[in-house]
Amino acid sequence: LGGISIDMVVAPAMGGVIVGYEMGRQLGVETIFCERENGAFALRRGFAIAPGAKVLLVEDVVTTGKSSLEAVECIRAHGGTVVAEASLVDRSGGTYDLPFPLIPLLKLDIKTYAADKVPEQLAAIPVTKPGSRWLKQAG
Repeated sequence: LGGISIDMVVAPAMGGVIVGYEMGRQLGVETIFCERENGAFALRRGFAIAPGAKVLLVEDVVTTGKSSLEAVECIRAHGGTVVAEASLVDRSGGTYDLPFPLIPLLKLDIKTYAADKVPEQLAAIPVTKPGSRWLKQAG
C-alpha cells in the first residue's frame, strides 16, 4: 500500500465482501463490511469501527466513486477515517473525485457516450445501468 498504515479493511456489500476479506487476511487486519439498509450503507451484524481507526476501503469495481463516497460516510459516522481505497478494477477513466488514493489492480478505459451522441452501430443495443445501486430500483 505504498507505506500507508491501516488498522482495518471495510468493504461494501456485496461485490467488495470477498475481495475485502482476502485483502484483510493478507494484510493481517480485521475486515468488516457495510451493506445497504433503506438505501444507505450501514454497519450491521455486530460490526464496529474503533474511534480513529485508519480504514482501507476495498471494492471490486470503481466506476464513478459514488458508492465509495457513500461507504466513506458510513465509516466516518462510526468513527473511522478512510486513508486509501483498493479495488480490483478502476473503470472510472480518472473521473472519480476521492479524497484519498485509489489503488486498483487493473484500470479499464471504457468509452461512454451522452444519449444524443451514441454511435449508430451501438444505438440498437438496449442500455443497462451497471452497479448494485440500480438493482432494487429496476426490480
